[in-house]
Amino acid sequence: MKIVVTGGAGFIGSNLVRALADAPQVTEVVAVDDLSTGSLDNLLDLPVRLFTGTILDPDLLDEAVSGAASVVHLGALGSVPRSIDDPLRSHHANATGTLSVLEAVRRHGVPHIVVASSSSVYGANPVLPRQETLRPMPVSPYAVSKLATEAYTLAYASCYGIGVLPFRFFNVYGPRQAANHAYAAVVPRFVSAALEGRPLQVHGDGTQSRDFTYVGSVTDVIVDAVLRRVCAPDVVNLAFGARVSLLELIAELEEVLGRRLDVEHGPPRAGDVRDSQADCARLLELFPSVRRYPLRAGLEATVGGMSDRVLVEP
Repeated sequence: MKIVVTGGAGFIGSNLVRALADAPQVTEVVAVDDLSTGSLDNLLDLPVRLFTGTILDPDLLDEAVSGAASVVHLGALGSVPRSIDDPLRSHHANATGTLSVLEAVRRHGVPHIVVASSSSVYGANPVLPRQETLRPMPVSPYAVSKLATEAYTLAYASCYGIGVLPFRFFNVYGPRQAANHAYAAVVPRFVSAALEGRPLQVHGDGTQSRDFTYVGSVTDVIVDAVLRRVCAPDVVNLAFGARVSLLELIAELEEVLGRRLDVEHGPPRAGDVRDSQADCARLLELFPSVRRYPLRAGLEATVGGMSDRVLVEP
């Protein structure tokens, strides 16, 4: 069984490649990545064939996708702030990129594709928890591009009979998540700052909440999905209904590190959603055996994965 992972050198992608390589049913893992946000270091010592280039290149995709049993499309340009700074680049990478991957899947008769979307599509909709049937109300170009990703995926299922499974990810975190750039997610930013002895920068009062999802849960679900070729007629939240404020996240990190952390508050960021929490009923119907990693355990693994790359202050 050949599995192709776009964005395979990125944070979630490289964790997935590692998990797929451990699955006996998988005989070949192929990664496609332009290395704009991913890293070759994430794939060191893994039995993976890497195609370096953009998902907008049909010739590259033809070579990578041919003969695949399933494609996992994670390749994207993340970050709400980045999309506000450069909306066209986010659209090309995320919306047009998804269309390019779906076309390659169609050309080569690949029967199954798993596609990553984002909880950001719920946007300004105030209802919690977020059920997949809620009206999307995106408030950033990134969220719009991910809504287009979902729409294209479901349209291809309807028009061409491709088996699809579109997931909405919620604040995924864990080892190998980049912290050293302006658009880093909150968990690696906080962990990196804490390990380096810098104040944690909080946008707003810190009571805003997120449904933090450890990357191990995400890869467990996706591996199961490709092995069983799980499909769905609509989007599926990939999170577990936890609602953790940034202040609570900081408190957990203090417990993991065994010390108090300095925190500095700044103004809220444009495009940020105030609160996020998944309804996971649809996920558990499809994957009844999946389990949520506790936040404390996930933070311990994240700190362990980052502590050898940063200077730990006394």
